[in-house]
This record gives sequence, structure tokens and C-alpha cells, in this order.
Amino acid sequence: MKRSIEIIKFIFLLGLMAFLFSFTKKRNDARKITKLDVVFVDENSPFITYNTVNKLLIQNHDKVTSIGKETLVLKKMEQRLLENPMVRDAQVYISVDGTLGAKIEQRKPIGRVSASPDYYLDADGKKMPLSDVYSARVPIITGTSKNNFAEVTPLLLKIESDEFMKSSVVGLNRKTGGDIELELRKVDFKVLFGQPENIDKKFQNFKAFYKKTKQDSTLYGYNNVNLKFDNQVIATKK
Repeated sequence: MKRSIEIIKFIFLLGLMAFLFSFTKKRNDARKITKLDVVFVDENSPFITYNTVNKLLIQNHDKVTSIGKETLVLKKMEQRLLENPMVRDAQVYISVDGTLGAKIEQRKPIGRVSASPDYYLDADGKKMPLSDVYSARVPIITGTSKNNFAEVTPLLLKIESDEFMKSSVVGLNRKTGGDIELELRKVDFKVLFGQPENIDKKFQNFKAFYKKTKQDSTLYGYNNVNLKFDNQVIATKK
């Protein structure tokens, strides 16, 4: 008898807990969103604006505070953000205080392909449209077809990560046969980089040449600088 009473009490407690959980969940779901908090991983390059994110999230609602929690489907919201061509990754969540949060990682352009129309090449080696909001300061790519992205991307990534090369290289031309020619800021000569291989070594050789000729005041006396050959720089004077 005593055991039966304990079982009944246990079942009652389980039922009460389930009821309270359900009641609390319904009340929580019925609440409205209090505010929207949008965080951009890289705020230095605003290819997509806060207002654009806001519109993608609230869609047919007048404002975020008119949305009830029960109507939100976070995965669909994330998908709408990911469909924007400027977005690389997106996470949407609801905090305990009713804040609808969105963490946005934008795509990162590393080169601009000269075409009709122009477009960016992003850090993943994919085609990216230009933005009406922000223009990226990246090397202009010419002589490159859409089939050569895999060859050009590693070099552009190395340029992006090297402070000196990033500030110096303004153009990249892929010549017939796959050799790369670099156009630099502030100097007249072109740099024949050759195939996009042994990149770090070629950068090292070129920076040593640049530093030496600048110290000697001969930097501006060359027509071409050739980095194609291992462990040497061949420079042609004017």
C-alpha cells in the first residue's frame, strides 16, 4: 500500500513538472521579441548593412518587436541570410531576455576581376558580386578566365596576408601559359612572378631586391623584374 502511494506521488510530480514546463514554454513562446542585435565578424568591410540584415530577418513584419517567438524558425532565418551573396556564414539565435541575435560573417574579396561586369574573387576562390555599399581595395585581376581561379587564389591569399605585398600590389595579370605578372604601386616596372609556386621564397627575394635598390636609389631605374628562377632576381635596366 505504501509503495503504491509513493508511485502515485511520483506520477503526480512528473505530471506537475510536465504541466509547469508546458505552461512556461507557452508563455515564453507567446512573448514578443524585444530587440534585434546584429554582430558583424569584420566591421571594417561593410558589404551588407544592418538594415539589409534586419529586412531579411523580419520580412513581412513591420518591426522586430512585433514578432512573437512562436512564429520564429531560426533555420529559415539563417537560410535567408546565407542566400545573400555577401554573406559567408550566419548564425541566428534568441537570448533569454528576448533578443533576436544574428552573427554575420561576410565574404572576403581578395581580388577584383576585370570583366563585363566586374566581380570579386573571394578568399574561398569563388565569384562574388560587387557591393553597392562598399568597394574593396584589392588587386585588379586581368587575363584570367573563370577556370583559373584555383591557380590565382593561393597567390592572392599570400598577398593579402603579407603587409608589404598587400600595400604594393595593385594588379595581377595571368599571361598565356599561366605565368603571373604583378603591377606595383609607385614604380614603373612590372614583376614577372612566373607560376604561382614557391610564393614565400619569391616574396622574400623581391623584398630583398626592393630594399637594396631603394637604399641605393636605383629602384626606379628598371623596366622589368623577373622572379621566375629559383633563388635569384633578374632585373632589366631602362
